[in-house]
Amino acid sequence: MRLAGKVAVVTGGGAGIGRGIVLCMAKEGADIAIPDIQDANAQSVVKEVLAMGRKAISMRCDVTKSAEVQATVDRIRKEMGKVDILVNNAGTSARGAFEEITDETWLADFELKLFAAIRLARLALPGMKERRWGRILNVLNSGAKAPPAGGAPTAVTRAAGMAFTKVLAGECAPHNVLVNALCTGVLVSEQWETRHARTASDQPFEQFIAEAGKQVPLGRMGDPQEFANLACFLASDAASYVTGCAINVDGGKSPVV
Repeated sequence: MRLAGKVAVVTGGGAGIGRGIVLCMAKEGADIAIPDIQDANAQSVVKEVLAMGRKAISMRCDVTKSAEVQATVDRIRKEMGKVDILVNNAGTSARGAFEEITDETWLADFELKLFAAIRLARLALPGMKERRWGRILNVLNSGAKAPPAGGAPTAVTRAAGMAFTKVLAGECAPHNVLVNALCTGVLVSEQWETRHARTASDQPFEQFIAEAGKQVPLGRMGDPQEFANLACFLASDAASYVTGCAINVDGGKSPVV
């Protein structure tokens, strides 16, 4: 799965799944750019990448702001030369009872999870097409395929992200730009640490994670590295005939393939 000579951009790459993808792609030889609203986290991961002998930069970027997205891509092109791989990973898990979700919450979720990916892809695509090589990976979740009650707005915006993936894959295929989505299930991440602190702080985190993992057919929560392994495969020439797919990385939890 060698990615030598490639430049990968991983939004939200300073922690959790994003960090796992960054380190996996760097290990496979890619240089890395990390736009993240939590720049301190991104800077820490940059140090890890540099220690591996790869080039890496970070920049604070709110991907919901089109001007910041444009400035970020301009800087990446200036300092890294190009964008070969774009991983749209920035996101949160916002959900609640439908009647309690405000317009502001809906709009914020679409900006973060759909329009950010649209803007970044639009900026990255011209160079990918010119070089006739590119990879766009959209990180979604299994709710995109099987939206649960109480899963809005996340399940709705993720479903839109899956449709976006399919549309873009069809348009980009003639240019050898491959577009796929990865649908997460329950992976150990900072979001679960936050959920633990909010709902079960009197319980050891390891026990909390073990209990949560019982709902998964494999009997455990996933590790970000397991997710990153598939992302690296899809970004490589080993996956040169895979495009337009939304692949579950959820231990068998989703009822939809």
